[in-house]
Amino acid sequence: MYQAAETRYQGMSYAKCGKSGLKLPAVSFGLWHNFGSNAAYDRMKELVFTAFDLGITHFDLANNYGPVPGSAEENFGRILKNEMAAYRDEMIISTKAGYDMWDGPYGTGGSRMYLTASLDQSLKRMGLDYVDIFYHHCMDPETPLEESMGALASIVKSGKALYAGISNYDGETMEKAADLLESYHCPFIINQNRYSIFDRSIEENGLKAAAKQREKGIIAYSPLAQGMLTDRYLNGIPDDSRIRTDGRFLKESALTDERIHQIRALKELASQRGQTLSQMALNWVLKDKEVTSVLVGASRPSQLMENVGAVSRTPFSEEELEQIDKISLKKFN
Repeated sequence: MYQAAETRYQGMSYAKCGKSGLKLPAVSFGLWHNFGSNAAYDRMKELVFTAFDLGITHFDLANNYGPVPGSAEENFGRILKNEMAAYRDEMIISTKAGYDMWDGPYGTGGSRMYLTASLDQSLKRMGLDYVDIFYHHCMDPETPLEESMGALASIVKSGKALYAGISNYDGETMEKAADLLESYHCPFIINQNRYSIFDRSIEENGLKAAAKQREKGIIAYSPLAQGMLTDRYLNGIPDDSRIRTDGRFLKESALTDERIHQIRALKELASQRGQTLSQMALNWVLKDKEVTSVLVGASRPSQLMENVGAVSRTPFSEEELEQIDKISLKKFN
């Protein structure tokens, strides 16, 4: 039976999520990859144990994480039941629904029927009575926002989730959702969106500014741009890399000569700051108070250990921020 490190809270920082009372670790662990039916159980256990021992208390899932869809929740639930049940009250567990999950017209979107049924299935897979945060995973133009947000409010009221969140929304729609959830007296506290040095869409679509104005937290996924903001691909594509083992999201075509040039230049700047590239990239996402936490994945415990080194939130000089912008936003012909 797993026994957590007594020092687990000493090296991690925690911040309130928006104006709520819930604190999240600066680094959270996402189970988007490496927890599917093709993953080794002992390695999954090692990753979860390492994360918790490092003070990472937040574990982020979704109904469709795998492959196959649902398998990440099943595997995490198995670890929780067999090894970590005693620590449930020290863990923030989140899941989501919105993207395709099962065949037919009822297994996707934002309907009350789908969101309610999906969470019931997620709780069963994980062996839980409730999750701490339940998200609508994506905007659904085919379903009235009132229905989707009403479903989140009903789910929280039922006790199957403690807080509501939304993911992949833009600023304008998030503000409408916030108004609705406030009218339903539902604790909406967090937005989950893609954000990195290479992907600044939440600055462009108004989400980051709206979250600050409405005092909602942001948790950033893909802060390392699917591994591109690391040393992983500077000397070719490793056989055990995400591109080789699970090429659904990061394609080899993304690693152009221009992109590799940018990564090398950013790595040099990180070295001058006394950080690894991944630490600097996480530090950059966390530089503003609007971002409560960064979501990282890992295939090896050493990656988690390195990423936690970003919690110091080493401040950037104006010159360094300008250099990062010059490198990462440069357009190549």
